[in-house]
Amino acid sequence: MITTRLNINGATVFAPNDILEQSEKSMDKAYQQIISQNGAGSEFLGWLGLPEEMSDSEMQRITQIAKSFQQRAEVVVVIGIGGSYLGARAVIEAMQGHFEGLHKNSDFPTVLFAGNNISEDYLFDLLQVLDNKEYGMVVISKSGTTTEPAIAFRILKEHCEKKYGKTAARERIIVITDSAKGALKQMATQENYETFVIPDNVGGRYSVLTPVGLLPITIAGYDIRNLLRGAAEMRNNLLNNNKIENNIAMQYATFRNYFYQNGKKVELMVAYEPRLYYLIEWYKQLFGESEGKDLKGIFPAGSIFSTDLHSLGQYIQEGERLLFETVISVEKSHHTVAIPYDEQNMDGLNYLQSKSLTEINHTAEIGTRMAHIDGGVPNLQILIPEICESTLGELIYFFEFSCALNGYLLSINPFNQPGVEAYKRNMFKLLGKE
Repeated sequence: MITTRLNINGATVFAPNDILEQSEKSMDKAYQQIISQNGAGSEFLGWLGLPEEMSDSEMQRITQIAKSFQQRAEVVVVIGIGGSYLGARAVIEAMQGHFEGLHKNSDFPTVLFAGNNISEDYLFDLLQVLDNKEYGMVVISKSGTTTEPAIAFRILKEHCEKKYGKTAARERIIVITDSAKGALKQMATQENYETFVIPDNVGGRYSVLTPVGLLPITIAGYDIRNLLRGAAEMRNNLLNNNKIENNIAMQYATFRNYFYQNGKKVELMVAYEPRLYYLIEWYKQLFGESEGKDLKGIFPAGSIFSTDLHSLGQYIQEGERLLFETVISVEKSHHTVAIPYDEQNMDGLNYLQSKSLTEINHTAEIGTRMAHIDGGVPNLQILIPEICESTLGELIYFFEFSCALNGYLLSINPFNQPGVEAYKRNMFKLLGKE
């Protein structure tokens, strides 16, 4: 049974009372395109079965390699961009402590990321860290020629070989790439690197439940079996409920599409827990790259509240009415911190002494949602009981399925990304690439 819930009360006031009934026919068509795998881009629907298709042998190999890294490395660098790193980073940073690097006392390496930018200072700073740490790396790329990760890998590979020697460095480099072709596959074969495969029928932004995400998450010390279990629970729920009134992905997609068709061109994904920052970054790529084509699509934006209420709150409340809001609500925190009583009460906070910070945070969320709804901002709420591997698995699969539904509602291919090549062509030309 899934623990994720969808609250549509803050959205129904901005839509017809029978919006779900009105949308039933178009939603059923989009749903069947996924289930029957006969829609545009259906050759990339491999993610549908991932939560239940991971073999025991693959799981064991992931676990064994992760353990070998945990024993020899203080730091593991994951090299990749877009879907090759965002899913893993979303889960790792949601699970780990906020200040993990400052008080780390565990059996697991710190996972750092490279190849997601071309900043010279970033790579220089990373090399300074690696000079003084035992490390390994996981390089993720289907082709091996994507500029950002290819540059990072070339630089870090040289550093690793100089530090440990060419032979020993091979044992510190894991490659996740295409099964048969591409520059990285060729290099992995030539250098005899340990290799995992990115399935041909799974696109990068849908790949978090493949070794692309599962290996880094395991290296960091988190339970991928529970992650997959949560995703499997969501999969079973969505595939066994083909009626809109019982299917939260269909409901979410219905309201997103209705708001888009009625002038709400921006979805602001909000969380009140900073740990979910990179989950929102992953959501932005998933929906932005899937929907943004043929001059269509909702612009995916993200915020962490209450932080961003002090920068964007005024615009959300009284600016142009072009957005709707989806809030990820976490019901329970893992820890408690007491607010002390102060005799002088100079800051006027004594009235909060009997309340937990989680209660105050939830109250801020309720008050903000009320204000935004009153201000004309439709509001959807996704509720999870706590941040853990299984709930993150549920969320990942929920968003993936909802994204595919929305793509088909827009009559586009939700699994390609032809527009991302435009900047690359210009960059290569300007750099003088033959």
